[in-house]
Amino acid sequence: MAKRDFYETLGVNRNASADEIKKAYRKKARELHPDSNADNPKAEEQFKEVNEAYDILKDDQKKAAYDQFGHEAFSGGMGGGSARGGGDFSGAFSDVFEDLFGDFMGGGRGRQQRARRGADLRYNLAVTLEEAYNGKQATISVPGSVTCESCNGTGAEGGAQPQTCPTCQGHGKVRAQQGFFTIERTCPTCQGQGQIIKDPCRMCAGSGQLRKERALNVQVPPGVETGTRIRLAGEGEAGPRGGAQGDLYIFIDVSNHPIFERDGTNLFCRIPVPMTTAALGGEIEAPTLDGGRTRVKVPAGVQAGKQLRLRGKGMPALQRQNQFGDLYIELGVETPVNLSKRQKELLAEFEKEGQDNSPENSDFFSKVKDFWDGFRK
Repeated sequence: MAKRDFYETLGVNRNASADEIKKAYRKKARELHPDSNADNPKAEEQFKEVNEAYDILKDDQKKAAYDQFGHEAFSGGMGGGSARGGGDFSGAFSDVFEDLFGDFMGGGRGRQQRARRGADLRYNLAVTLEEAYNGKQATISVPGSVTCESCNGTGAEGGAQPQTCPTCQGHGKVRAQQGFFTIERTCPTCQGQGQIIKDPCRMCAGSGQLRKERALNVQVPPGVETGTRIRLAGEGEAGPRGGAQGDLYIFIDVSNHPIFERDGTNLFCRIPVPMTTAALGGEIEAPTLDGGRTRVKVPAGVQAGKQLRLRGKGMPALQRQNQFGDLYIELGVETPVNLSKRQKELLAEFEKEGQDNSPENSDFFSKVKDFWDGFRK
């Protein structure tokens, strides 16, 4: 009995693309799978025909031979295929299994193992508030792995290239057929690398890496704050077997300052002022973070907690040229201590004559009086 045309078996035309052929095969394989057609005695034979057709048409060389010679290309010694006997089920159906479960199983068949990228590193860098204001050129020491210079990262003595693993043919995984399922596991010979080294480098023992402490220069820009991250591309761990290096991430931690407090780009500074200055008014000298000083006018009768704003005297905005926050001066009115007898007498005299000099005090106790009166009623 003449064999059925392979294109007809899959339901595609001769100009169908590889993706169209695979899609048609997957559909037919699902429809005709023996496990799903227990009541159809012809299902198994039809399923074998579909697998046989796909096993030929999925391969460019076999497909070209079939297009030229038909079924004769695989009979009588004309070709090297195995189109007889129902086709190579493990070669055909495993392609569909791979499409369905390949990502879950960790990758498709035939993919070469790429050299793994090195791990990223983290470095915590403490800076003062002044350094965060001005910026800083810092030199840090980073321990980590670097590419072995003796073998140029290949892991092989003399820099020779690793050889393709004979067990997995460079795939890093091996498969075993169990019925209709394909079980995939890491290659035991190369441990998933896809390559083996017959003569390991004596310096790095075949890893392609060496542990080394490196000195790196880091430019800390003005305006950084705690949590700012600086990325140094390619300064992380070296990748195994010549893989790309990871990145180094520097996390900034700005230490507390004894005078200034920071909120974003704004600075706050609390300055105590004598009671007499707060009452009569005057000037105080305020520090600025750039090391300068400025004269600040204190209005007469100012109360404790009053804030005076100095524009542009705060922190620089990160990556925004010539933009600065503000400096807020909080006035703390200081109560005098260690009074002499004469000073006490003067304050007592002031208290007798100064009944109208404390409006906030008078207003508060007026409200308290009303509060108590409400309870009495």
